[in-house]
Amino acid sequence: MEAVVKDSNIYLEKANLLAQEFAKDAVERDKAGGTPKVQRDKIRESGLLKLLIPKEYGGEGQPWSTVLRIVREWAKVDASIAHLYGYHFLALVRAHLKGTPEQKEYYYTITAKNNYFWGNSSNPLQRTVIGKRVGNQVIINGQKNFSSGSPDSDFLLISWSDQDTNEYFNGIIPTSRKGVTVHDDWDSIGQRQTGSGTVSFEDVIVENHEILGTSDSANSVFATINPILSQSILANVFVGSAEGAVADAKQYTLTKSRPWYTSGVEKASEDPSTLRQYGDFWVEIQSAASLVEKAANKLDEIWEKEFFLSEEERGECAILVAAANVLSGRVGLDISSRIFEVTGARSTASKYGLDRFWRNIRTHTLHNPVEYKLRNIGNWVLHQEYPKAGFYS
Repeated sequence: MEAVVKDSNIYLEKANLLAQEFAKDAVERDKAGGTPKVQRDKIRESGLLKLLIPKEYGGEGQPWSTVLRIVREWAKVDASIAHLYGYHFLALVRAHLKGTPEQKEYYYTITAKNNYFWGNSSNPLQRTVIGKRVGNQVIINGQKNFSSGSPDSDFLLISWSDQDTNEYFNGIIPTSRKGVTVHDDWDSIGQRQTGSGTVSFEDVIVENHEILGTSDSANSVFATINPILSQSILANVFVGSAEGAVADAKQYTLTKSRPWYTSGVEKASEDPSTLRQYGDFWVEIQSAASLVEKAANKLDEIWEKEFFLSEEERGECAILVAAANVLSGRVGLDISSRIFEVTGARSTASKYGLDRFWRNIRTHTLHNPVEYKLRNIGNWVLHQEYPKAGFYS
Protein backbone atom coordinates (compact mmCIF):
# COMPACT_ATOMS: atom_id res chain seq x y z
CA MET A 1 0.00 0.00 0.00
CA GLU A 2 1.33 3.44 -0.89
CA ALA A 3 2.09 5.73 2.03
CA VAL A 4 -0.52 8.44 2.50
CA VAL A 5 0.21 12.03 3.33
CA LYS A 6 -1.94 13.71 5.94
CA ASP A 7 -3.50 16.85 4.48
CA SER A 8 -6.47 17.13 6.76
CA ASN A 9 -7.01 20.90 6.88
CA ILE A 10 -9.07 21.16 3.72
CA TYR A 11 -11.26 18.23 4.74
CA LEU A 12 -11.71 19.46 8.31
CA GLU A 13 -12.73 22.89 7.03
CA LYS A 14 -15.38 21.26 4.88
CA ALA A 15 -16.51 19.09 7.80
CA ASN A 16 -16.72 22.11 10.12
CA LEU A 17 -18.97 23.95 7.68
CA LEU A 18 -21.25 20.93 7.56
CA ALA A 19 -21.21 20.70 11.36
CA GLN A 20 -22.58 24.24 11.52
CA GLU A 21 -25.45 23.15 9.28
CA PHE A 22 -26.08 19.98 11.28
CA ALA A 23 -26.19 21.96 14.53
CA LYS A 24 -29.11 24.13 13.41
CA ASP A 25 -31.73 21.43 13.94
CA ALA A 26 -29.81 18.73 15.81
CA VAL A 27 -32.06 18.93 18.89
CA GLU A 28 -35.27 18.71 16.86
CA ARG A 29 -33.98 15.84 14.73
CA ASP A 30 -32.89 13.94 17.82
CA LYS A 31 -36.45 14.13 19.14
CA ALA A 32 -37.93 13.07 15.81
CA GLY A 33 -35.64 10.10 15.19
CA GLY A 34 -35.82 8.56 11.74
CA THR A 35 -33.32 9.12 8.94
CA PRO A 36 -31.39 12.41 8.49
CA LYS A 37 -31.87 12.30 4.72
CA VAL A 38 -31.05 15.97 4.08
CA GLN A 39 -27.86 15.73 6.11
CA ARG A 40 -26.80 12.47 4.50
CA ASP A 41 -27.22 14.00 1.07
CA LYS A 42 -25.08 16.97 2.10
CA ILE A 43 -22.34 14.51 3.08
CA ARG A 44 -22.71 12.80 -0.30
CA GLU A 45 -22.36 16.14 -2.07
CA SER A 46 -19.30 17.07 0.00
CA GLY A 47 -17.19 14.21 -1.39
CA LEU A 48 -16.18 13.22 2.15
CA LEU A 49 -17.53 9.70 1.67
CA LYS A 50 -14.46 8.87 -0.43
CA LEU A 51 -11.96 10.34 2.02
CA LEU A 52 -10.27 7.04 2.93
CA ILE A 53 -10.37 5.50 -0.55
CA PRO A 54 -6.91 5.37 -2.18
CA LYS A 55 -6.32 7.90 -4.94
CA GLU A 56 -5.74 5.13 -7.47
CA TYR A 57 -9.44 4.26 -7.13
CA GLY A 58 -10.68 7.84 -7.31
CA GLY A 59 -10.62 8.65 -3.60
CA GLU A 60 -8.80 11.24 -1.51
CA GLY A 61 -6.22 8.82 -0.09
CA GLN A 62 -6.42 10.14 3.46
CA PRO A 63 -5.56 8.15 6.62
CA TRP A 64 -7.93 6.86 9.27
CA SER A 65 -6.87 9.65 11.64
CA THR A 66 -8.47 12.22 9.32
CA VAL A 67 -11.70 10.24 9.14
CA LEU A 68 -11.74 9.95 12.92
CA ARG A 69 -11.10 13.66 13.38
CA ILE A 70 -14.22 14.39 11.32
CA VAL A 71 -16.18 11.83 13.34
CA ARG A 72 -15.15 13.70 16.47
CA GLU A 73 -16.05 17.10 15.01
CA TRP A 74 -19.52 15.99 13.97
CA ALA A 75 -20.13 14.26 17.30
CA LYS A 76 -19.85 17.66 18.98
CA VAL A 77 -23.21 18.57 17.48
CA ASP A 78 -24.76 15.29 16.26
CA ALA A 79 -23.45 11.93 17.41
CA SER A 80 -25.83 10.08 15.09
CA ILE A 81 -24.31 11.63 11.99
CA ALA A 82 -20.82 11.06 13.37
CA HIS A 83 -21.66 7.40 13.89
CA LEU A 84 -23.13 7.04 10.40
CA TYR A 85 -20.06 8.59 8.83
CA GLY A 86 -17.59 6.42 10.72
CA TYR A 87 -19.56 3.25 10.11
CA HIS A 88 -19.79 4.05 6.41
CA PHE A 89 -16.05 3.44 6.25
CA LEU A 90 -16.24 0.48 8.62
CA ALA A 91 -18.50 -1.28 6.10
CA LEU A 92 -16.73 0.01 3.00
CA VAL A 93 -13.27 -1.30 3.94
CA ARG A 94 -14.47 -4.86 4.56
CA ALA A 95 -13.83 -5.64 0.90
CA HIS A 96 -10.27 -4.39 1.46
CA LEU A 97 -9.78 -6.47 4.60
CA LYS A 98 -11.40 -9.74 3.51
CA GLY A 99 -12.07 -9.45 -0.21
CA THR A 100 -10.17 -10.28 -3.35
CA PRO A 101 -8.12 -7.57 -5.10
CA GLU A 102 -10.89 -7.40 -7.69
CA GLN A 103 -13.56 -6.83 -5.02
CA LYS A 104 -11.47 -4.17 -3.33
CA GLU A 105 -10.96 -2.31 -6.60
CA TYR A 106 -14.60 -2.59 -7.63
CA TYR A 107 -16.19 -1.36 -4.39
CA TYR A 108 -13.67 1.42 -3.83
CA THR A 109 -13.98 2.65 -7.41
CA ILE A 110 -17.77 2.61 -7.67
CA THR A 111 -18.12 4.27 -4.25
CA ALA A 112 -15.70 7.06 -5.13
CA LYS A 113 -17.32 7.63 -8.52
CA ASN A 114 -20.88 7.85 -7.17
CA ASN A 115 -20.33 9.07 -3.59
CA TYR A 116 -22.17 6.00 -2.32
CA PHE A 117 -23.16 5.80 1.34
CA TRP A 118 -22.67 2.42 3.02
CA GLY A 119 -24.70 0.80 5.78
CA ASN A 120 -24.61 -2.59 7.40
CA SER A 121 -26.77 -5.45 8.57
CA SER A 122 -24.10 -7.79 9.84
CA ASN A 123 -24.50 -8.15 13.60
CA PRO A 124 -22.19 -11.14 14.22
CA LEU A 125 -23.87 -12.20 17.47
CA GLN A 126 -27.27 -12.60 15.86
CA ARG A 127 -27.29 -15.71 13.68
CA THR A 128 -30.82 -15.21 12.39
CA VAL A 129 -30.09 -14.89 8.67
CA ILE A 130 -29.64 -18.24 6.94
CA GLY A 131 -28.09 -18.78 3.52
CA LYS A 132 -28.70 -21.68 1.14
CA ARG A 133 -26.26 -22.39 -1.67
CA VAL A 134 -28.01 -22.75 -5.05
CA GLY A 135 -25.52 -23.15 -7.87
CA ASN A 136 -23.41 -19.99 -8.14
CA GLN A 137 -25.65 -18.05 -5.80
CA VAL A 138 -26.66 -18.00 -2.16
CA ILE A 139 -30.29 -17.35 -1.21
CA ILE A 140 -30.65 -15.72 2.20
CA ASN A 141 -33.65 -15.37 4.51
CA GLY A 142 -34.13 -13.89 7.96
CA GLN A 143 -33.56 -10.59 9.70
CA LYS A 144 -30.92 -8.72 11.68
CA ASN A 145 -31.11 -5.98 14.30
CA PHE A 146 -28.60 -3.18 14.98
CA SER A 147 -28.32 -2.49 11.24
CA SER A 148 -26.70 0.93 11.63
CA GLY A 149 -26.83 3.16 8.59
CA SER A 150 -29.08 0.85 6.60
CA PRO A 151 -31.82 3.43 5.79
CA ASP A 152 -30.90 5.54 2.76
CA SER A 153 -27.76 3.48 2.11
CA ASP A 154 -26.52 2.47 -1.32
CA PHE A 155 -24.66 -0.68 -0.28
CA LEU A 156 -25.17 -3.03 2.65
CA LEU A 157 -22.54 -5.14 4.34
CA ILE A 158 -24.46 -8.28 5.32
CA SER A 159 -23.80 -11.60 7.06
CA TRP A 160 -25.43 -15.01 7.22
CA SER A 161 -24.89 -18.55 8.39
CA ASP A 162 -24.86 -21.44 5.91
CA GLN A 163 -27.83 -23.71 6.56
CA ASP A 164 -25.79 -26.88 6.01
CA THR A 165 -22.41 -26.07 7.56
CA ASN A 166 -23.33 -23.17 9.88
CA GLU A 167 -20.27 -21.41 8.48
CA TYR A 168 -20.44 -17.64 8.88
CA PHE A 169 -20.17 -15.43 5.78
CA ASN A 170 -20.02 -11.74 4.91
CA GLY A 171 -21.19 -10.26 1.66
CA ILE A 172 -21.99 -6.96 -0.01
CA ILE A 173 -25.22 -6.19 -1.85
CA PRO A 174 -27.04 -3.08 -3.08
CA THR A 175 -29.60 -2.01 -0.50
CA SER A 176 -32.15 -1.84 -3.30
CA ARG A 177 -31.87 -5.56 -4.02
CA LYS A 178 -35.18 -7.37 -4.37
CA GLY A 179 -36.25 -8.96 -1.09
CA VAL A 180 -34.40 -6.48 1.16
CA THR A 181 -36.61 -4.49 3.53
CA VAL A 182 -35.13 -1.81 5.78
CA HIS A 183 -37.50 -1.22 8.70
CA ASP A 184 -37.92 2.12 10.45
CA ASP A 185 -38.09 0.56 13.92
CA TRP A 186 -35.06 1.94 15.76
CA ASP A 187 -36.34 3.51 19.00
CA SER A 188 -33.46 3.69 21.44
CA ILE A 189 -32.95 6.45 24.00
CA GLY A 190 -29.84 7.54 22.09
CA GLN A 191 -28.27 7.66 18.62
CA ARG A 192 -31.82 8.15 17.43
CA GLN A 193 -31.01 8.94 13.80
CA THR A 194 -28.58 6.10 13.11
CA GLY A 195 -31.25 3.81 11.69
CA SER A 196 -29.87 0.95 13.77
CA GLY A 197 -33.04 -1.10 13.55
CA THR A 198 -34.03 -4.19 11.61
CA VAL A 199 -33.37 -5.34 8.07
CA SER A 200 -35.33 -8.30 6.68
CA PHE A 201 -34.21 -10.59 3.87
CA GLU A 202 -36.73 -12.61 1.87
CA ASP A 203 -35.20 -14.88 -0.77
CA VAL A 204 -32.44 -12.35 -1.38
CA ILE A 205 -29.89 -13.43 -3.98
CA VAL A 206 -26.20 -13.00 -3.22
CA GLU A 207 -23.94 -13.62 -6.19
CA ASN A 208 -20.59 -15.37 -5.87
CA HIS A 209 -18.63 -12.20 -6.60
CA GLU A 210 -20.47 -10.45 -3.74
CA ILE A 211 -19.30 -12.95 -1.12
CA LEU A 212 -16.23 -11.99 0.92
CA GLY A 213 -13.59 -14.22 2.43
CA THR A 214 -12.74 -16.34 -0.61
CA SER A 215 -9.13 -15.16 -0.98
CA ASP A 216 -6.00 -16.05 0.99
CA SER A 217 -5.93 -12.52 2.44
CA ALA A 218 -9.14 -13.29 4.33
CA ASN A 219 -7.06 -15.32 6.79
CA SER A 220 -4.44 -12.61 7.37
CA VAL A 221 -3.91 -10.64 10.58
CA PHE A 222 -4.95 -7.51 8.67
CA ALA A 223 -8.36 -9.06 8.02
CA THR A 224 -9.02 -9.18 11.79
CA ILE A 225 -8.75 -5.47 12.59
CA ASN A 226 -12.44 -4.66 12.16
CA PRO A 227 -13.09 -4.37 15.93
CA ILE A 228 -10.12 -2.03 16.24
CA LEU A 229 -11.71 0.20 13.62
CA SER A 230 -15.15 0.18 15.26
CA GLN A 231 -13.74 0.92 18.73
CA SER A 232 -11.69 3.77 17.25
CA ILE A 233 -14.77 5.29 15.65
CA LEU A 234 -16.81 5.10 18.86
CA ALA A 235 -13.98 6.51 20.99
CA ASN A 236 -14.07 9.60 18.81
CA VAL A 237 -17.86 9.76 19.07
CA PHE A 238 -17.47 9.75 22.87
CA VAL A 239 -14.82 12.48 22.99
CA GLY A 240 -16.64 14.64 20.47
CA SER A 241 -19.87 14.26 22.43
CA ALA A 242 -18.11 15.31 25.64
CA GLU A 243 -16.70 18.36 23.88
CA GLY A 244 -20.12 19.21 22.49
CA ALA A 245 -21.75 18.82 25.90
CA VAL A 246 -19.32 21.29 27.45
CA ALA A 247 -19.71 23.74 24.56
CA ASP A 248 -23.51 23.76 24.85
CA ALA A 249 -23.36 23.93 28.66
CA LYS A 250 -20.89 26.83 28.49
CA GLN A 251 -23.21 28.81 26.27
CA TYR A 252 -26.10 28.15 28.63
CA THR A 253 -24.07 29.06 31.74
CA LEU A 254 -22.95 32.34 30.22
CA THR A 255 -26.37 33.40 28.95
CA LYS A 256 -29.11 31.72 30.99
CA SER A 257 -27.89 30.22 34.29
CA ARG A 258 -28.73 32.06 37.48
CA PRO A 259 -26.41 32.19 40.49
CA TRP A 260 -27.53 30.38 43.60
CA TYR A 261 -29.02 32.87 46.03
CA THR A 262 -26.39 32.22 48.75
CA SER A 263 -23.41 32.22 46.37
CA GLY A 264 -22.59 35.88 46.85
CA VAL A 265 -21.91 36.41 43.12
CA GLU A 266 -23.92 38.29 40.51
CA LYS A 267 -23.40 35.85 37.67
CA ALA A 268 -23.50 32.04 37.65
CA SER A 269 -20.29 32.04 35.62
CA GLU A 270 -18.49 33.74 38.52
CA ASP A 271 -19.34 31.08 41.08
CA PRO A 272 -16.08 29.43 42.26
CA SER A 273 -17.75 26.02 42.21
CA THR A 274 -18.79 26.50 38.58
CA LEU A 275 -15.30 27.65 37.62
CA ARG A 276 -13.77 24.58 39.26
CA GLN A 277 -16.11 22.19 37.51
CA TYR A 278 -15.48 23.68 34.08
CA GLY A 279 -11.78 23.37 34.80
CA ASP A 280 -12.31 19.74 35.69
CA PHE A 281 -14.24 19.16 32.45
CA TRP A 282 -11.41 20.63 30.41
CA VAL A 283 -8.78 18.47 32.10
CA GLU A 284 -10.84 15.31 31.55
CA ILE A 285 -11.38 16.05 27.88
CA GLN A 286 -7.69 16.76 27.30
CA SER A 287 -6.71 13.40 28.75
CA ALA A 288 -9.26 11.49 26.67
CA ALA A 289 -8.53 13.44 23.49
CA SER A 290 -4.79 12.87 23.83
CA LEU A 291 -5.21 9.13 24.18
CA VAL A 292 -7.70 8.96 21.31
CA GLU A 293 -5.32 10.86 19.04
CA LYS A 294 -2.42 8.61 20.05
CA ALA A 295 -4.56 5.58 19.22
CA ALA A 296 -5.54 7.08 15.86
CA ASN A 297 -1.89 7.53 14.91
CA LYS A 298 -1.19 3.91 15.84
CA LEU A 299 -4.14 2.84 13.70
CA ASP A 300 -2.65 4.74 10.76
CA GLU A 301 0.56 2.75 11.23
CA ILE A 302 -1.04 -0.68 11.17
CA TRP A 303 -3.34 0.26 8.27
CA GLU A 304 -0.28 1.11 6.19
CA LYS A 305 1.26 -2.29 6.89
CA GLU A 306 -1.76 -3.97 5.33
CA PHE A 307 -1.16 -7.71 4.78
CA PHE A 308 2.32 -7.49 6.29
CA LEU A 309 0.79 -6.68 9.66
CA SER A 310 2.03 -8.95 12.46
CA GLU A 311 0.00 -10.28 15.39
CA GLU A 312 2.18 -8.30 17.79
CA GLU A 313 1.60 -5.05 15.91
CA ARG A 314 -2.11 -5.72 15.84
CA GLY A 315 -2.05 -6.46 19.56
CA GLU A 316 -0.25 -3.24 20.43
CA CYS A 317 -2.85 -1.23 18.54
CA ALA A 318 -5.76 -3.23 20.00
CA ILE A 319 -4.65 -2.47 23.57
CA LEU A 320 -4.17 1.24 22.88
CA VAL A 321 -7.51 1.58 21.09
CA ALA A 322 -9.32 -0.34 23.84
CA ALA A 323 -7.79 1.97 26.45
CA ALA A 324 -8.83 5.03 24.44
CA ASN A 325 -12.35 3.66 24.10
CA VAL A 326 -12.65 2.96 27.83
CA LEU A 327 -11.33 6.34 28.92
CA SER A 328 -13.31 8.36 26.38
CA GLY A 329 -16.50 6.52 27.36
CA ARG A 330 -15.92 7.20 31.05
CA VAL A 331 -15.11 10.84 30.47
CA GLY A 332 -18.07 11.27 28.15
CA LEU A 333 -20.56 9.74 30.56
CA ASP A 334 -19.19 11.73 33.49
CA ILE A 335 -19.17 15.10 31.76
CA SER A 336 -22.49 14.69 29.94
CA SER A 337 -24.14 13.96 33.30
CA ARG A 338 -22.37 16.65 35.34
CA ILE A 339 -23.01 19.55 32.95
CA PHE A 340 -26.41 20.01 34.60
CA GLU A 341 -24.64 20.91 37.85
CA VAL A 342 -23.25 24.03 36.15
CA THR A 343 -26.33 24.94 34.14
CA GLY A 344 -29.14 24.56 36.65
CA ALA A 345 -32.65 23.18 36.88
CA ARG A 346 -34.10 25.09 33.93
CA SER A 347 -31.48 23.58 31.60
CA THR A 348 -33.26 20.23 31.84
CA ALA A 349 -36.06 21.55 29.62
CA SER A 350 -36.32 19.34 26.57
CA LYS A 351 -36.05 22.28 24.18
CA TYR A 352 -32.35 22.63 25.02
CA GLY A 353 -31.53 18.99 24.29
CA LEU A 354 -28.62 18.89 26.72
CA ASP A 355 -29.57 15.36 27.71
CA ARG A 356 -28.86 14.00 24.23
CA PHE A 357 -25.12 13.86 24.85
CA TRP A 358 -25.47 11.47 27.78
CA ARG A 359 -28.13 9.39 26.03
CA ASN A 360 -25.96 8.94 22.94
CA ILE A 361 -22.85 7.94 24.85
CA ARG A 362 -24.75 5.65 27.21
CA THR A 363 -26.37 3.83 24.30
CA HIS A 364 -23.06 3.12 22.59
CA THR A 365 -21.04 2.12 25.66
CA LEU A 366 -23.46 -0.75 26.27
CA HIS A 367 -22.99 -2.37 22.86
CA ASN A 368 -19.37 -3.30 23.54
CA PRO A 369 -19.07 -3.56 27.34
CA VAL A 370 -16.19 -1.79 29.07
CA GLU A 371 -15.79 -4.72 31.47
CA TYR A 372 -14.48 -7.04 28.78
CA LYS A 373 -12.14 -4.47 27.29
CA LEU A 374 -10.67 -3.88 30.74
CA ARG A 375 -10.16 -7.62 31.23
CA ASN A 376 -8.23 -7.76 27.97
CA ILE A 377 -6.11 -4.79 29.02
CA GLY A 378 -5.51 -6.28 32.46
CA ASN A 379 -4.46 -9.60 30.95
CA TRP A 380 -1.93 -7.73 28.83
CA VAL A 381 -0.63 -5.77 31.84
CA LEU A 382 -0.18 -8.89 33.97
CA HIS A 383 0.70 -11.54 31.40
CA GLN A 384 1.73 -9.59 28.28
CA GLU A 385 -0.98 -11.40 26.33
CA TYR A 386 -2.65 -9.45 23.56
CA PRO A 387 -6.42 -9.75 23.01
CA LYS A 388 -7.41 -12.65 20.81
CA ALA A 389 -8.87 -11.49 17.53
CA GLY A 390 -12.65 -11.77 17.59
CA PHE A 391 -15.81 -9.93 16.65
CA TYR A 392 -15.29 -7.33 19.41
CA SER A 393 -11.62 -7.58 20.38
